[in-house]
Amino acid sequence: MHPWLKFLPLLTLLTSCASYPKVLNFPYDTGGRGLNSPNSELTPHIASEYIVFTSDRNRSQDVYLFDASRRQLVELPGLNALDATASDPAISEDGRYIVYASSRLGRSDIYLYDRETGLNRNLTEGLQAQVRHPTINGDGSIIAFEANKDGQWDILVYDASGQPLR
Repeated sequence: MHPWLKFLPLLTLLTSCASYPKVLNFPYDTGGRGLNSPNSELTPHIASEYIVFTSDRNRSQDVYLFDASRRQLVELPGLNALDATASDPAISEDGRYIVYASSRLGRSDIYLYDRETGLNRNLTEGLQAQVRHPTINGDGSIIAFEANKDGQWDILVYDASGQPLR
């Protein structure tokens, strides 16, 4: 396969519980302003018309949000930090909340970003464990993720305020 083939527009298959799968064609953007770019686009998560993913397009691995109905990236002020590496984002069904893992100085945490208020809250600040792979329910009220406290990966469930659910 020729190297230039990766630069052809990518087809993204979107599915939903309410309707049949739709194939959408998002063009390749050399400037990094669209969904597909010459950089790595990792761990996409789809909810409603939103696609959230990480990319290294600005020389650091950050979270990006693409509005498929408007066919453009959405600004996320206050979410990405220069000294952190983001991974595994997920988004609530209404697009208001984004949950993601972030690693800074060897410590990993789970963050909840509220697009309406611009607040970015560390949900696992006091948790003495390595964390990864967060997910969020449809209304953004419950977050689940993996945590390794004692050498074993367990699933923890928190509410949106950062309190563990029992």
